[in-house]
Amino acid sequence: MIIEKILGNLHEQPLDAFAGRHTEKVVLPSALLVKRIQRVTTDHGKELGIRLPSGTGDLRDGDILAMDDTNLIVISVLPTDVLVMAPRSIHEMGVVAHSLGNRHLQAQFFDASSEYKAEVMVCQYDHTVEDYVKSVGVPYDRQERVMPVPFRHAEHSH
Repeated sequence: MIIEKILGNLHEQPLDAFAGRHTEKVVLPSALLVKRIQRVTTDHGKELGIRLPSGTGDLRDGDILAMDDTNLIVISVLPTDVLVMAPRSIHEMGVVAHSLGNRHLQAQFFDASSEYKAEVMVCQYDHTVEDYVKSVGVPYDRQERVMPVPFRHAEHSH
């Protein structure tokens, strides 16, 4: 089976929208969410090809790849090892964000209405970044999280 479009997302549907359907999952690490063309296998051993058109957004946790009256195939994203930093001021945030930018490390920002329940900056775990935030005294926590948007490698040249 070749998947050429995403049919929707489980997280954007009413809880009972797919009640009674057998669900198979395609479990992916965050890094593979950015690939438009790939071969995957469901948790039940069914092989699928994904071939999404140019301009299609990244895959997300809960994306529906296939569906019929009795079955559903969805994307399930593995948690990512991240550092969740909670700078106490705009100055502290600026200093840390500038340092992360110099390392070409992507960060994602969340407000108090997010699942973090605080204004935080999140980046993929890196021991040198952890050492840095420790040294400057910024509160942080290392967590495993399913990120709403995959981290992309930042390409850059000087």
